[in-house]
Amino acid sequence: MIQKEIQIFFNALVFYSRIPGPSWIKHSEDNLNKATRYFPLIGWIVGGISIITFLLANQILPKNISLVLSMVAGILTTGGFHEDGFADVCDGFGGGWTKSKILEIMKDSRVGTYGGLGLVLMLLLKFFSLSEIPENLLITSILVGHTVSRFLASSFIFTHQYVREDALSKAKPVAKKLSYKNLFIAAFFGISPLFIFPNLTYLLVIIPLFIIKWWLGKYFIKWIGGYTGDCLGATQQISEIVILLSVIIISITQNLI
Repeated sequence: MIQKEIQIFFNALVFYSRIPGPSWIKHSEDNLNKATRYFPLIGWIVGGISIITFLLANQILPKNISLVLSMVAGILTTGGFHEDGFADVCDGFGGGWTKSKILEIMKDSRVGTYGGLGLVLMLLLKFFSLSEIPENLLITSILVGHTVSRFLASSFIFTHQYVREDALSKAKPVAKKLSYKNLFIAAFFGISPLFIFPNLTYLLVIIPLFIIKWWLGKYFIKWIGGYTGDCLGATQQISEIVILLSVIIISITQNLI
């Protein structure tokens, strides 16, 4: 049982990051489906690496430069996996007007105008959001941003239909099923960092996240009938920014009360 869970965890680690796993790990579609429950746990690892990078850099460098290095560390750890999905979604939904055209564009490995603009604006918004978060909330916010956003993305696998590609598709593999048990495990790893915040008011970040999931789900269904792996990556990136912005708004509101 323990050995099987270790196999599943390393499937998640290798698939969702650039961190290498042991050579004896067996990769399979079944393991990938089950590995989704550890997707938010990978957020702990990526968030931890980002936090450590920021803390070390901030010993000798200004805060803003340290934040950029922290973002770089996170991107290097995942190989830009989710950023790539976000860019593909921007290109696909920005340049395509039919389901087949959107899916075709998203399969293209090249980054177009919509993807390039989307990435630049998204990274700028993420950086400036992090720079505006109060010092006492910054570390927790980075961790929460990585974990909760990954849970929200993985929840699509439970609530929505995967859009199957044709047999010649070169799209990345993606988990297509999520059981109640795996959803609960993912929720535990994803949501638990919220309780590290100094008070329960910050649990309110869940509200805009539910709204953004509802809107994205409705949008994806309207245009392509469900989700793809790129949609999950885009959801993770958008949710991370929504979390950071929510923390800023809540902290401002509390100071005004």
